[in-house]
Amino acid sequence: MMFDASTKYGILGMARSGIAAAYKIKELGGNAFLSEVQWKDKIPAAKELIKNFDCEFGGHTDRLLDCDVLIVSPGIPLDLPIILKARQKGIELISEIEFGFRIKAPDSTVIAVTGSNGKSTTASMIHHILEGMGKKSILAGNIGDAFCSFPIHKPGIEYIVLEISSFQLDLIQSFAPHVAVLLNITPDHLNRYPNFEAYSLSKMRIFSAQQPEDYAIIHRDSIEITRNAGAICSQKLDFSIESAEAAAFLDDKFISIDGHKLSIYELQIMGPHNILNSMAALLAIKALQLDLKNAMKACKSFKALPHRLEYVDSINGVMFYNDSKATNCDSVRSALESFDKPIRVILGGSNKGEDFSVLTNALQKHATKAYITGETQDLMRQAWLGKLPLHFEDDFKECIRAALDDAAMGDNIVLSPACASFDHFLNFEHRGETFKAIVKELKREKE
Repeated sequence: MMFDASTKYGILGMARSGIAAAYKIKELGGNAFLSEVQWKDKIPAAKELIKNFDCEFGGHTDRLLDCDVLIVSPGIPLDLPIILKARQKGIELISEIEFGFRIKAPDSTVIAVTGSNGKSTTASMIHHILEGMGKKSILAGNIGDAFCSFPIHKPGIEYIVLEISSFQLDLIQSFAPHVAVLLNITPDHLNRYPNFEAYSLSKMRIFSAQQPEDYAIIHRDSIEITRNAGAICSQKLDFSIESAEAAAFLDDKFISIDGHKLSIYELQIMGPHNILNSMAALLAIKALQLDLKNAMKACKSFKALPHRLEYVDSINGVMFYNDSKATNCDSVRSALESFDKPIRVILGGSNKGEDFSVLTNALQKHATKAYITGETQDLMRQAWLGKLPLHFEDDFKECIRAALDDAAMGDNIVLSPACASFDHFLNFEHRGETFKAIVKELKREKE
């Protein structure tokens, strides 16, 4: 779709994706009006933005209703009064992902990855494999830099690998990745969606504009995905740990695709969930009709991303792992299943409306003790009191110290919170970096 410079664009939210879209519109010769609910002293880029664009701060006014198209940042709830008014007026509402797709050069192929968990790892692995095979690839979207911050409107980028959240999928229309990957659907963001079904359908939107020549890569073991897979019109490739009939399956300790095999012991990422993520990444490469043997070779050099079961250090034979990205129960379950021996797990943070009791069995099976901090302490106490050993501690550092004091040589201490981080931290990265700094400090104390 060609860019029309006469279209009046409004941008809700001056975060990464909104700012990238604004500068892309300017670069293409168009105009954008930027609207932000926070005051300008809270927006680091405010000075620059005011120089380049017409902006408003401290609330969304009806000036947005003079626009033809509104690009809505993913963090903005879609039931805001201004958005409801815009809908009534028939103003087009899109995400930055949709806008980027409309203006991208036709010679680039889009691979998009979504799911409740594992998106960043899988998208990064696909990008790592493509680069390892000498392809020109960019990694964007919900990870790293925004889609529109790259020169996507110019020819020359072979592959665009996008990590996409459900919020970004809520406002797509023509967005049709040639390869769309859906890893899993488990309860998450239930504070944003009316129910689990609505959240599931939001994830399934990744396939909505695909054509029969495109590919859908889906997790065969997910009841939620297979139940909704009938609506997919593209070619399906499935992956499974449970069924040998899938396009990618587990043959003893080998990932098997089209007769090619990769030993799970050659992967540098831990846990059954990462076997599934690797299968999905390799199927994306198969869908692109690239060499699987080379792809499997490239897989072996892929390392865990920061804050995702990231090995931190050891203190007197006690190993520490930072899994701060585990912001929901299903991620924690994956972490618990990734270790051969029981772990001491640090849990808690800000509440996203999850039912923590779903973790009870996994904790009983895999955890020696749970150390609980943050604003969800009472909810976690209700879920697990009397079911496994618990320790409650308001102070994050003291919580980690308590786990270390209890630990014996050979134990693993894992930060895997099952919650968002906004009670005490800016984001999951800030929480993970704080954890790593505290481990360093404790190590100096003990030496």
